[in-house]
Amino acid sequence: MIDLDVHLAAIVGGDAGAFARWLAAAEPSVRDSLRSFAAVVDVEVVVQETLLRVWQVAPRFERDGRPNGLVRLAVRIARNLAVSELRRTKARPVEPDELDRALPAVQPTEPDPMLRRAIVDCRDKLPPRPRQVFDARLADAGARDDVDLAASLGMRVNTFLQNFTRARQLLADCLRKRGIVVDEELA
Repeated sequence: MIDLDVHLAAIVGGDAGAFARWLAAAEPSVRDSLRSFAAVVDVEVVVQETLLRVWQVAPRFERDGRPNGLVRLAVRIARNLAVSELRRTKARPVEPDELDRALPAVQPTEPDPMLRRAIVDCRDKLPPRPRQVFDARLADAGARDDVDLAASLGMRVNTFLQNFTRARQLLADCLRKRGIVVDEELA
């Protein structure tokens, strides 16, 4: 692996292209470092949070003279985040046999028609742009990333994300007013 710290000066200068080049080469190492956590934490979330943190701390990063210092920092951040997530969720791996035994005990429930109606009513009260973005995300069901969804709506990604955040907050506020408890992490 070449020393990816060659991109460091440009990254510190805020060059998103340099960060993208660094990221393309560094991401496999970060993912590989999380392999042992894959059964108990959402590795994708950890990787995304790690890369965001690397972008934020890169201007303060000081090289230690060894190659790939920023990659080593990313791996350390990723592993720390994974351990924190593991502790937070108290997750533990489950053997397939244990999971098979537990499945018959889980009975699917019918959707609550009153809750469904409240969600639809609150969604219908959203302003046009946030509702458009919210509906696009729901209809897409995760098939495309936000960049593609934003482009399909003729929006910049930032505008798309701001509208989605606004839609989510307004929806949560509306549901709370109807006495429906909304998890604060979702709102």
